[in-house]
Amino acid sequence: MTPDTTLIETLTNLLGPSSILTTPSDIAPYCTDWRNLYHGHALAVLRPADTHTLAKAVALCAEHAITIVPQGGNTGLCGGATPNPEGRSVVLTLSRMNRIETLEPLDHTMVLEAGVTLATAQEKAAAHGMMLPLSIASEGSAQIGGIIAANAGGSRTVRYGNTRELVLGLEAVTADGRILDLMRPLRKDNTGYALRQLLIGSEGTLAIVTRAILQLQPALAKTELALCAIPDATAALALFAAFRAKDPMAVEAFEFMSGPGMALTTDLIDGLSLPLEEAAPAYVLVELGTRDSARDLRALMETVLESALEDGHVLDAVLAENQTQSAQLWRLREEHTEAQRLAGASIKNDVSVPVRAVPALIDRATEACAALVPGIRIVPFGHIGDGNIHFNLVQPETMSGPDFLAQSDRLTNAVNTVVKDLGGSFSAEHGVGQLKTKLMPDWRGGAELDLMHRIKNALDPKGLLNPGKVLPPA
Repeated sequence: MTPDTTLIETLTNLLGPSSILTTPSDIAPYCTDWRNLYHGHALAVLRPADTHTLAKAVALCAEHAITIVPQGGNTGLCGGATPNPEGRSVVLTLSRMNRIETLEPLDHTMVLEAGVTLATAQEKAAAHGMMLPLSIASEGSAQIGGIIAANAGGSRTVRYGNTRELVLGLEAVTADGRILDLMRPLRKDNTGYALRQLLIGSEGTLAIVTRAILQLQPALAKTELALCAIPDATAALALFAAFRAKDPMAVEAFEFMSGPGMALTTDLIDGLSLPLEEAAPAYVLVELGTRDSARDLRALMETVLESALEDGHVLDAVLAENQTQSAQLWRLREEHTEAQRLAGASIKNDVSVPVRAVPALIDRATEACAALVPGIRIVPFGHIGDGNIHFNLVQPETMSGPDFLAQSDRLTNAVNTVVKDLGGSFSAEHGVGQLKTKLMPDWRGGAELDLMHRIKNALDPKGLLNPGKVLPPA
């Protein structure tokens, strides 16, 4: 019996036969990322039901020098939850740890396990007259542990911040199997280093998040949603400034879409069409919200849009009249990724720049990419209100997918050159994973990257947690 076989037997006895997957066909779905870019191998998939059992399993793996790849809903875009090809890893999924433990209306907090999906947590909050103000396209399958590990952003970051701003407390298991209890539901607690902030966004490389305390908000009493046709990104920022000048707390979401991106989405996604008389160079989706049931949000929306129409910052607009129309307008934004998949091979750039620099980013990066690959379909879209643009590139209709993907490094470098010149980041909300580790020395080198390596070595000296992710080799 090999050491690995002995370990699997011990883990099976610990977890129970139904909580460990060992046959290749059962393991395979956990070894490929959502974009089908990375393919790895694993000895087993561990599915513990509680933190203490998980901690014992981690300790056993540490004793046998088996690496652990934590995986939530496997919806990441950078290969951050995929094991490496060597195969001496186990994948750890917390899907069975899916209990919402408590919800405190007075504190506006929810205590829940890491395997709860975002959609489930949102529904629980809504049932109690509250909201979890985090919204991402994959919320139906993305799990809270993975969301925290990635510090997910989404369409409401402009109003409420990233996941980091919503996490009040954490529980995690360290690389050697100890349980780290940071579950303190306190707004103020200056007692040493804020370790939970170190774990948020660490992509499972420092510890395994098992439970969390999330901050909630009272539910909105009213919302108003408008799709606006605009001439360009500069006009989008002028419109954004106009809404913030009237009431910055009313802006719940402010999303940018390019004309080509909208055309792909309406052409390729069944049931979608442009609800405006004419196509435009670009669009924004703006959502306003209030907790005051007596507030006239429609008047605020119409006042700002009327002024913007006069100034030429808005060419046309349509307002949602009911929930069905609102859902259809949001689909125009949310189906952008699926439309690009249907259009062929794509290269994704999740970048951020200062908000004021977004128009320069779009103009300069578009020019650079078009010069490199004639006929390329350039599809910038995303969270313009917080400076995060998904500058995605779709293969030309006259080029094969493999030939286009062979240009990935050249095109990505062209985009990142512009981003860096504008003082931005090569990863705004998707993380580093294994896709972007090679960029870290150039962007985060020197003292910053050295300290990251030191932190990793202090918390995971044997390199057992999610190896090959976030940090390049020292």
